[in-house]
Amino acid sequence: MKRNLALLMLLLACGSLWAGQVDFRTIPLPLSVNVDDTKSFALSTGMGVAYDASNPEIARNAQFLCTWVEEVTGIRLKLTPDDKHASVRLSIAPPRKTQKGVAAVPQDDEAYTLTVDAKGLAISAVKPVALFRAAQTLRKALPVSATPLNEVSLPFATVKDRPRFVYRGAHFDTARHFFSVDVIKRYIDMLALHGCNQLHWHLTEDQGWRFEVKALPELAKQGSVREQTVLGRNTGVFDGQRYGGYYTQEQCREIVNYAAERYVNVIPEIDLPGHMQGALHVYPNLGCTGGPYPVWQMWGVSQEVLCAGNPETLTFLKTVLGELCDVFPSKFIHIGGDECPKVRWKECPKCQAKIKELGLTADGKHSVENQLQAYINHEVEMYLASRGRDIIGWDEILEGGLTPGATVMSWRGVKGGVEAARQKHRVIMSPNDYCYIDHYQLKDPWKQPLGIGGYLPASKVYSFEPLQPGTLSDDEQQYILGAQVNLWTEYIASPEHVFYMLLPRLDAISEVQWCTPENKNFDDFKLRLQHMKQLYDNIGVKYCKDLE
Repeated sequence: MKRNLALLMLLLACGSLWAGQVDFRTIPLPLSVNVDDTKSFALSTGMGVAYDASNPEIARNAQFLCTWVEEVTGIRLKLTPDDKHASVRLSIAPPRKTQKGVAAVPQDDEAYTLTVDAKGLAISAVKPVALFRAAQTLRKALPVSATPLNEVSLPFATVKDRPRFVYRGAHFDTARHFFSVDVIKRYIDMLALHGCNQLHWHLTEDQGWRFEVKALPELAKQGSVREQTVLGRNTGVFDGQRYGGYYTQEQCREIVNYAAERYVNVIPEIDLPGHMQGALHVYPNLGCTGGPYPVWQMWGVSQEVLCAGNPETLTFLKTVLGELCDVFPSKFIHIGGDECPKVRWKECPKCQAKIKELGLTADGKHSVENQLQAYINHEVEMYLASRGRDIIGWDEILEGGLTPGATVMSWRGVKGGVEAARQKHRVIMSPNDYCYIDHYQLKDPWKQPLGIGGYLPASKVYSFEPLQPGTLSDDEQQYILGAQVNLWTEYIASPEHVFYMLLPRLDAISEVQWCTPENKNFDDFKLRLQHMKQLYDNIGVKYCKDLE
């Protein structure tokens, strides 16, 4: 009995020693971490956090820091505005200047320095967003403790950090399956935890229209509801249950504001002119055949698309996009443009008349129907430009010729992104063979929930290089804004499944987005991931526990 008790005490002591360890080599890995393990500072309950109280944004970040420290360790810090002698200090430093007297690159806005010395913990940043990034780094560096700790020993350290890419995104499809506002907020929390700054929110599909348009109230009310859903991979067997749900504009604004507080920009997507059967169900006059068009109950690509020759189509799109701009302040608006079959257009008298009116002719590179889609894209782009917005489209928008201000999201491999960069268009790399996280992440499908197919382990996500060296010149690489993973939800119907698919592949893409190639090492990443898994357990989020 005494021997067992002694062993238990030893294990508890070792556990406490391990629980007190701090490691600033987080995910994503900071640019540089210098540690002096021979000296330390004890962070303990009751210590003050000093900040500029005149700036509400900085005050919010100071509160985030206190919340996260307590969440992970149980240590309760207190806000002590403008206290120069506090043990934890947040401050804004002047931006780094170049010879011309301006900040070097946009990523400098997110640059920070975190220092631990005899005076305590100090975070210095160019802008408040970088204070937020540094607070997240501290959150991930601290030991995760199941029981509250009295103090944590921080080794003396200097952490200097800034992201590699200005665009660091993740996509979430809530059109195939509908997810609550709370789930979307949790998704945003995960993006912010990993240094991502863009949520690409997919709102409309053949299987459901999820965005409220006040001028067209039946659009969401009717277009969001399908009578039943196919079971499995288009088996021909259906569940017989009505399925629906949409987001009010007030809910969308709530999500936008929640994301903004965490420095995540929400880019809405209204996919056009294809993937529109949810809308055509409500407005069959906008289709080429006149319908009827049930909200689609299957997965895949519907042949039914908006009629490009009907002038009411552009009126409809401008009404929808106008209200979208009223709700979403994002500079980018995603217009989809992918997977738009042209079968109906080839047979539609109105579409063929529009082709003649525009004087479109096949040029050996672009069919007249593809050029007709480019016409729709251009009209939409001009309208959005009048609202101060820029468009993003999937790489199919290359097929009819790019409109002047378009940004290309390359999903069918990297070829479209390479071509767009060579044409001096902005590019977001999101190739399906590296970035589609609806694919299985383990070789054995029976170990995982049902997925769309394919195999994309975290190791392959981690290996992706967005700049395509050896293919793109240095000048062409400057048009690559960054990278993004995409989560489509045909086979993902529960929040638990969402986060299982997201994590740890979001960890992998975060290092692609944040770290320079020479700072990346998958074996080292796997070691650091163990701590992230403890953090996920602590905050109660689902993840895939295996790693391939």
